[in-house]
Amino acid sequence: MIKITLPDGSVKEYQSGITPAEIAASISEGLARNVLSASFNGKTIETVTPLTTDGSLTLYTWDSPEGKKAFWHSSAHILAQALEELYPGIKLTIGPAIANGFYYDVDFNGKPISEKDFPAIEAKFLEIARGKHPFKMRPVSKAEALSYYAGKNEYKTELIEALEDGTITFCDHSTFTDLCRGGHIPNTGFVKAVKVLSAAGAYWRGDEHNPQLTRVYAISFPKQKELTEYLELLEEAKKRDHRKLGKELELFTFSNKVGQGLPLWLPKGAALRERLEAFLRKAQKQAGYEQVVTPHIGHKNLYVTSGHWDKYGKDSFQPIATPNEGEEYLLKPMNCPHHCEIYNSHPWSYKDLPKRFAEFGTVYRYEQSGELHGLTRVRCFTQDDAHIFCTPEQLDDEFKHVIDLVLYVFGSLGFDNFTAQVSLRDPENPTKYIGSDENWAKAENAIINAAKEKGLSYVIETGEAAFYGPKLDFMVKDALGRSWQLGTIQVDYNLPERFDLWYKGADNEMHRPVMIHRAPFGSMERFVAILLEHTAGNFPLWLNPSQAIVLSLSEKYENYAQKVLRLLENSDIRTLIDNRAETMGKKIREAETQKIPYMLIVGENEEKEGTVSVRKRGGEDLGSMSVEAFAKLINDEVAKSIKQFAN
Repeated sequence: MIKITLPDGSVKEYQSGITPAEIAASISEGLARNVLSASFNGKTIETVTPLTTDGSLTLYTWDSPEGKKAFWHSSAHILAQALEELYPGIKLTIGPAIANGFYYDVDFNGKPISEKDFPAIEAKFLEIARGKHPFKMRPVSKAEALSYYAGKNEYKTELIEALEDGTITFCDHSTFTDLCRGGHIPNTGFVKAVKVLSAAGAYWRGDEHNPQLTRVYAISFPKQKELTEYLELLEEAKKRDHRKLGKELELFTFSNKVGQGLPLWLPKGAALRERLEAFLRKAQKQAGYEQVVTPHIGHKNLYVTSGHWDKYGKDSFQPIATPNEGEEYLLKPMNCPHHCEIYNSHPWSYKDLPKRFAEFGTVYRYEQSGELHGLTRVRCFTQDDAHIFCTPEQLDDEFKHVIDLVLYVFGSLGFDNFTAQVSLRDPENPTKYIGSDENWAKAENAIINAAKEKGLSYVIETGEAAFYGPKLDFMVKDALGRSWQLGTIQVDYNLPERFDLWYKGADNEMHRPVMIHRAPFGSMERFVAILLEHTAGNFPLWLNPSQAIVLSLSEKYENYAQKVLRLLENSDIRTLIDNRAETMGKKIREAETQKIPYMLIVGENEEKEGTVSVRKRGGEDLGSMSVEAFAKLINDEVAKSIKQFAN
């Protein structure tokens, strides 16, 4: 007999060899029908895997991220079989599950595929799925695995050559076999709906020097209704695409002459950024931050000291050699080493701490061209960065104050649906990280305790920490239910050691400070992109590039329209004017397209009475009011939506 800890925490005895599927059936028929995969003692397994030792079992359904991952990973196998049957002679490479669906990278031997091929692929996929073929894992020796792919698929051979003998497994279903580590649903019949979404170029293993493959993206569901709902959501996402809205609202652009992944902010977009910066600067000043400015480049040795060069140097913009001195500089990939040197420029006492240095610092990171995507993945971006240097005794309070700041930012911008993620290191891969186990334990405990004390709903993700310290990441859901990682707070005992940072304690001895890294926005570029899509361009009134527009009924009222404009500008209300000889209907439609919150119509009556007729975006008529009353309406609405930050 073996003892199994069940998902509800209870412990039961079972016959050795029982499977997760059988345990699910013993709990309830509904769970047995819906369980997709499982984990045992933290390791992902199939529902048919025999359990032969004591341990803890977790069962996953479609409602869990792990269940979806198994579902989409299994679907990638079905897609691979469908492609192989439709296009004999192709070479399959890798096909993982992703955040929404899955893909498979395929060498089609030069044969292009396009949208017209998608229906046939979907039909073949569903034909295979309806066969209810079980997914069966089996171990193979390295020699067997190499022999299976010899002369047929150099990509799989390359993957196998990097694996150790005794760790290699194949997955079989129907007549199809693939190299795979596991994590599958019980059989293909669980998949009832599929949609091939796109096909794009992708380099083998992400290296532009390698052969270019075709990446086939798809998504699948256990019910047709769920696919229909997803496709409707996808259509709405297209309307909200920040690249489309950014162009329509004249916020930003890109130029191949400037370079890929290097955004150019247009006047309206630059004004939007300035307001976001001013908003956070004000809150930071109230919270005791001091503004600093650092260069756009730094000596290579700075990043060698911090450890960033060892971890990311090969994937960064390469060093810039000075003409005569023989020194090497880097485009700044991050701000923290610079802030460490600012701290190091002065001797500090415990009475001086904490020191909070903030900077809207522009950094540069080389992203492969195929991974660039509007403002969400760029090569040049500005972080709302700050680094707090404090004593160990101050750490808990400082960390909680930063949580308060992040929540204030989210609340002011309408992001009220989020989960906190405690990102810890992976103990099985210690070489990924720097620093002692003792310091890591202290940092991880500090984050977990702060999250508990602030009453945050949080999850723990192992392996998601930065190389120098654990993090509290905020995973925000937008209006379409998509999850984004925005604000982040990190505890770091390691950079203070690497940069030899000190302060004099009350005991007159020298001590190391603790360092907190934080960025509520993350990056201005990515944050604006997500905010654009979340709001569909309907920004909060306090942030909108244009809060109102004056629309004159005809040229006769131009002078009065100009007077209204000046009065509103004197009240700090961002206002446009439209005196064109166009119909009022056309002016209103264009103002709606530009997402302007309020339209002020002026004509004979308004000029005579010194009023404006107010129309809210969306068609709501607020009637006639004085210019002063309208200014008060705007200022009251702004004050209500963006309260002062109280630290």
